[in-house]
Amino acid sequence: MENRTVAVVLFEGFELLDVFGPVELLSVLPADFTIVMLGPTGEPVASHQGTRIVPDTACTAAPAADIVLVPGGFGTRRLVTEEGFLAWLREYCAGAEVVASVCTGSALLAAAGLLDGHRATTNKRAYRWATGFGSDVDWQPVARWVEDGSRWTSSGVAAGMDMTAALIASLTSPEQAREACDFVELDVHADPGWDPFAARNGLVPGTGAHRLGDGS
Repeated sequence: MENRTVAVVLFEGFELLDVFGPVELLSVLPADFTIVMLGPTGEPVASHQGTRIVPDTACTAAPAADIVLVPGGFGTRRLVTEEGFLAWLREYCAGAEVVASVCTGSALLAAAGLLDGHRATTNKRAYRWATGFGSDVDWQPVARWVEDGSRWTSSGVAAGMDMTAALIASLTSPEQAREACDFVELDVHADPGWDPFAARNGLVPGTGAHRLGDGS
């Protein structure tokens, strides 16, 4: 049985559920997944909600990872223009088996060039902003999550748990994925094309947007 290292990239202003929804599922299967939290430094990192998380290591000292998970959050608005971070992310992800994002984490992947030549999706409230990055990304406006080879991207926040369940099934087995979901009493949306939020945010022709904000 193979154990894969999952590196979760934390930054100031990350979205809590983008991280801890997937981590909750992955942690049910410790024989299959080892989770490592990366931060800008070794100091605590504040989420958008204010909760502070102590990373296991700084990004620059991070061990090689089989899976790299990049969350979204309002902190992405700053990082998409920080070439130092993008260069590190590009290099760090080069050897990963899977590069995944939740929500607007896809904007960071795209800005780093990591989604070029791939299909991808993102938070539907922030869709018009996030899809402005990358030079050759086939953005999917209607998708709960998108798998395209080694690239996995999800829609907003809670969609990351559905994507993670599908990722677990792909890398281990459907039975393992069901075990993880049953353990946390999660009824996942197993269809990656299930996406009512695309229409609610005006991304389907003939529909209007019903919005409280611009997503995370």
